[in-house]
Amino acid sequence: MSKDASNLKPKLAVIDYGMGNLRSVVRAWEHVGADAYLVSEPEQIGSADALIFPGQGAIVDTMRLLQATGFDHVIRDWIAADRPFFGICLGLQALFEHSEEGDTAALGIFKGSVKRFVIDPALKIPHMGWNAVTFAPGAPLTEGLVSGQDQFYFVHSYYIQPQDPSIALFHSDYGGQFVSGIRFGNCYATQFHPEKSQAKGLHLYRNFLRSL
Repeated sequence: MSKDASNLKPKLAVIDYGMGNLRSVVRAWEHVGADAYLVSEPEQIGSADALIFPGQGAIVDTMRLLQATGFDHVIRDWIAADRPFFGICLGLQALFEHSEEGDTAALGIFKGSVKRFVIDPALKIPHMGWNAVTFAPGAPLTEGLVSGQDQFYFVHSYYIQPQDPSIALFHSDYGGQFVSGIRFGNCYATQFHPEKSQAKGLHLYRNFLRSL
């Protein structure tokens, strides 16, 4: 997407589904040059260049609120139209068919499920803190990042198991390897929180803006 001579900032609609503090997400996007704003109903999206789905809390409550507001249909249609999308943490997990958390049916945009970590008891759940991500070269989102070296901030007890391995963009290890981010066309989503990942997280957000 090209910007005109007025150099308008990319407009990002950040879904506010009533869970968690989303201001840190908005501030992070603003810091890297976006016009980010919260939307609590689909009509507020307007002419957004991208849709951001942040995630905190329980998927049971998240799905109930998405369905009550109609954002469930909006997210499905947005990704089906290959419009720029970025999901964060629960905003990644909700894209799949089913979560073991509360035995919950999710959006079903991608085939696969969300599983609870079953790992060495010496490793604490939730997986919380900094961890490295690995990725194959070539994706716009990873430009300037170092696979297996750069670290991002995680807080989660569940992880995704995509049926199609080709959508996996990032992998991480916590008692075994798991998929920590996906890409499908213009749809990106990460298990980690870029807005809590300091310079590397902001770098990743800048890369997303450049792809618009």
